[in-house]
Amino acid sequence: MKQEGKRAARESGFSGEQAETPAPDGGALRHKRTAERTGGVQSLRRALSILKVIAAAGDGVTLTEIARATDLASSTVHRLLTTLQQDRFIQFKSAGARWVIGVDAFTVGSAFLGVRDIARGARPLLRRLMEQSGETANLAVLSEDMAVYMEQVESLQTVRAICKPGGRVVLHSTSLGKSMLAAMRPEEVNRILNTKGMTRFTRKTIDTPAGMASHLSEVRAAGYAVDDEEYSVGLRCVAAAVLNEHGDPIGAISVSGPAIRVARERLPQIGSLVRAIASELTLELGGRAAAPARRDIWEVSTTRNDGQAAPRRAPIRISNV
Repeated sequence: MKQEGKRAARESGFSGEQAETPAPDGGALRHKRTAERTGGVQSLRRALSILKVIAAAGDGVTLTEIARATDLASSTVHRLLTTLQQDRFIQFKSAGARWVIGVDAFTVGSAFLGVRDIARGARPLLRRLMEQSGETANLAVLSEDMAVYMEQVESLQTVRAICKPGGRVVLHSTSLGKSMLAAMRPEEVNRILNTKGMTRFTRKTIDTPAGMASHLSEVRAAGYAVDDEEYSVGLRCVAAAVLNEHGDPIGAISVSGPAIRVARERLPQIGSLVRAIASELTLELGGRAAAPARRDIWEVSTTRNDGQAAPRRAPIRISNV
């Protein structure tokens, strides 16, 4: 038996003397493992922060710019970039010495769309909305108090509005954002506006909490929001929120296009289309349907007390071609 044990030890690569070596001190071993886990988590977080910087840059970013944005040493950034490049999460472009997102990062990111029911369920609805309106149809979800574009079906028109999936836009100056703000509690709206601010992108941007509160009341009454060139001059958008089972917004559906085609006269019709599609997606996801529209914000009086025409205001933002 003793000889068989020795033979087994030799075959496994350990001598009898090695097998009898005392195990390391338990406390020291635990400390070593904890240090390894801590270092691994730190490296992972740093690598993820680098990926976010590169993704946000769009057209690439240099090592120096990454180091500045992440507040990491250039040597640390270079080491992590090399690892990410080896795993094809990023690519290096010699022209300009810039780093860009790689194919495996796209693969991993795209996998999210396959498990996110709102994106999968919205695709045929967006197609129908584009065909009925003749303009680009979009889906965005609410993430970190911003609207993130998830899906888009582009218009067949030569001149059309487009956006990049994954792009983020603020809520207060976009139809997607304001349709979601209108479905939130007042305290939540105030928190977001105070946190994100109310940057004035054009002369039509609503940039005060009081103005936004009044405008959101109109959005609730109509059941849809309009961005009347509030984020980008020349673009007009119409959106309605998608709600969960509690009636809270999880996303929004919109139509966007050049203001010359998405004319004010068409807004009630487009608003009705968008509202119906958003409601259909809400019910498909098991959400609670929004209250029926009480009136259309584009059909109410637009005359001020002084007899002059009041400026029209509405909600959305999108990137143009």
